[in-house]
This record gives sequence, structure tokens and C-alpha cells, in this order.
Amino acid sequence: MEHKKTYNAMEIKHKSGDIIIEGPISSKELASLDFHEDLTAFRQAPQQHEALINIAKLPEGRIIIARELNEVVGYVTYVYPDPMERWSEGNMENLIELGAIEVIPRFRGGGVGKALLSVSMMDDAMEDYIILTTEYYWHWDLKGTGLNVWEYRKVMEKMMKVGGLEYYATDEPEISSHPANCLMARIGKRVDPESVQQFDNLRFQNRYMY
Repeated sequence: MEHKKTYNAMEIKHKSGDIIIEGPISSKELASLDFHEDLTAFRQAPQQHEALINIAKLPEGRIIIARELNEVVGYVTYVYPDPMERWSEGNMENLIELGAIEVIPRFRGGGVGKALLSVSMMDDAMEDYIILTTEYYWHWDLKGTGLNVWEYRKVMEKMMKVGGLEYYATDEPEISSHPANCLMARIGKRVDPESVQQFDNLRFQNRYMY
């Protein structure tokens, strides 16, 4: 499968300053930018910067960033599912995962996360993919936001819907381990019925146990 990537961008007038939402950006461009020290949701900022650079090098890898001047203040990643996860078992070329989305505290609450998803979906090539994301409550910044798990999940669902992702049921054990966890996905307009069926088979592997 050829992974076509078309650059798109938009400007946001945020109360904390003007920022550019853009991508997919190349690994070279990403390496040339500063990376905000508060981008630590998944690992320390320098290590996360390096991880994003490596994702951008992958054929299917997509990085959309929020940039203030020469500094990355937010991002969303798209990449094939981790080999250790159920979603990789079908070896589907047209199944990619929205793996991480993060915005520094200063720019939260102003639609930056939604804009990252909107710019992501401006690329017509996204109609060739099934895009999934797994939401686990233990990754959420409940302390920083002051929200409970249900309030935070509602925020996440609302944001993901901007990108066209919808709730999908699954029996995947980690997602099923807590009722606030969920699977969301977007099936592109050009995805064939066989791929949709294959995705359904990945979602439910224990249906005959009930």
C-alpha cells in the first residue's frame, strides 16, 4: 500500500498566543524544531521528541503538530498498531492507530486538540484507512484537569468526533477492564468491505464464549 501524505495547515488565535496546526511533517523538519518541556504525558520531553521523529520516518507514520513560532506545543501521532497489541494481528495495511495526542497545559481548552484532528483529516488519503484509537483512563490527566473519569471520557469522545471517530464495542481485555475505557474508530470512505469485516473480527475474538 502506498501511504500518500499531503501537508495541510491552519492558524489558531488562542488566548495564550497564535499557533499553527500543520502536518504531516517530515522527520527532518520535526528534528529542527524545539520541543516544549511540558510534553511529558508519555515520557520525558527529549525522549518523546525523538520518538516522534522516528514515527515520522515510517512509511505510514504521520505527525501533526501544534507549533508556536519554532516550538512544538502539541501533537497527534498516527502509526501502525504496536505488534504486542491485538490490532496488529490482522497485519492490515490500511489499519492505523491514533496513538497519542498531547497539548501543553497553557494551550488546553482552546480547541487545539480538535484542530489537530481536523487538520489530520484534511488529507484525502485518510479515506483509505481504518483509524482506531484506544482510550484508557489511566492515561488521562485527571489531576491536572480536575475532571472525574466520566467527565474526561466525555471530553475525549467529543474531541475524537471532530476527527470522525466513533465509539465501537470490543471484547479486548484491557479496554473491557474498566467501563470508562473505550475503542473509537473512523472507517474511511474508500475502505473495502473485507477490511471492515477483518476489523470486526479483531474487535470480537471471544464471541463464541458467551
